[in-house]
Amino acid sequence: MSLSRRSFLLTTGAAVAAPLDALRARLEAGAAAPAELGYGPLRPVTDATTGMPLLELPKGFRYITFGWTGDAMDDGRRIPPLHDGMAAFAGENGRVVLVRNHEVGAGVAFEAPTYDSKAGGGTTTTVFDPATEKVVSTRASLSGTMRNCAGGATPWGSWLTCEESVVGPAEPQNPLPLQHGYVFEVPHDRGSDAKPIKAMGCFVHEAVGIDPQTGIVYQTQDRTQSGLYRYIPTTRNKLAEGGRLQMLAVDGRLAFNTSRGQRAGATYDIHWVDIAEPDRPHAGGASGYGMGVLQQGLDRGGAIFSRLEGAIFGDGRLYVTATDGGEAKMGQVWEIDPRRDLLRLLFESPGAPVLNMPDNLALSPRGGLVLCEDGTMTACVHGLTREGRIFRFARNNIKISEPRNGLTGDFSRREFAGATYSPDGKWLFFNAQTPGITFAVTGPWAEGGL
Repeated sequence: MSLSRRSFLLTTGAAVAAPLDALRARLEAGAAAPAELGYGPLRPVTDATTGMPLLELPKGFRYITFGWTGDAMDDGRRIPPLHDGMAAFAGENGRVVLVRNHEVGAGVAFEAPTYDSKAGGGTTTTVFDPATEKVVSTRASLSGTMRNCAGGATPWGSWLTCEESVVGPAEPQNPLPLQHGYVFEVPHDRGSDAKPIKAMGCFVHEAVGIDPQTGIVYQTQDRTQSGLYRYIPTTRNKLAEGGRLQMLAVDGRLAFNTSRGQRAGATYDIHWVDIAEPDRPHAGGASGYGMGVLQQGLDRGGAIFSRLEGAIFGDGRLYVTATDGGEAKMGQVWEIDPRRDLLRLLFESPGAPVLNMPDNLALSPRGGLVLCEDGTMTACVHGLTREGRIFRFARNNIKISEPRNGLTGDFSRREFAGATYSPDGKWLFFNAQTPGITFAVTGPWAEGGL
């Protein structure tokens, strides 16, 4: 992802498609997509932690902030910047464990042990107590990685953090000692072993979605030309023990381009082609830098998407977003039915006022969807009800006049990232990637569909 990325924890597979299907039906029937439904109009709300009105929210909602860039962790080290993908897990005594990405590029690793001492990205883990509304602890859980963007939670209680970079020894301008472009596993209750899962592929990773019935891991790739991949582990739930990497292909259509000329509801039979060398980062020559895995798939007829980003698995299907796919280049939502080997275009945004380049999707415990955008308009978190009504839930209002940890300025046009619900569904957590803040929002969820 770029400077605005999000990742979500999917706690249940119920009714994932229903809100998107309903939205498409409303648009086809000529119904407008209201901007201020759901919980009502937005208004500035003061942060209980700092006293600053950093968010606009509907009436009845409140929030606190923590995990600011530069805050001290348990060992005295400072929290890194560029907060991104995140997932929430059940901790002890009702506490919530948050594993958070930091999309930092080359630099000094912020903790040891690390993967690459010259890479500044990684993850931090925070324990939050809803009873006291306080942070219990924060520690580093992975470091020495590059541009940890999105990822996904596993059914067995870990976070898969993905590198959105393939820099390494062959980088033409600023080479790093080790190759990047991998997935790392971070258990929620301890640190990572900092070992890349190379069999999952070396490419510009984005998000993952896991089929809980089969243990197959689906992976998105964020490039203008990107592929959709699946990783079939040799041993279920043991990703590091190796597996088989494949890329989606459309039957009878070699290197089929899904990004233009589509209509909502279009359905295609699909198959999967093997990637013989998942750890091949480059395809040869300057134009092939970082294209090794993608090119292998294209050579065997793999399908092309435009900037695949978000991924969730639910109701027996995988849902992914192509952030700038579609005629208006405002985004597509695709559905993959792995039991029937079918690909379907579920929704294509007709323009920014309806949906402005969707990134990740989060399923609410109450059956709605959270949509985060990666577009050109005001940074917002949207809600989408089961009935297909889309509305703004939160708007960025971050303007810091009194420096905090050296942070000051107007960040109101910066993107949100990492939205995820607490296991009990009472708190929605998300990040402001810049300046680097974690928000915890609570309120009357049942009144508006999220």
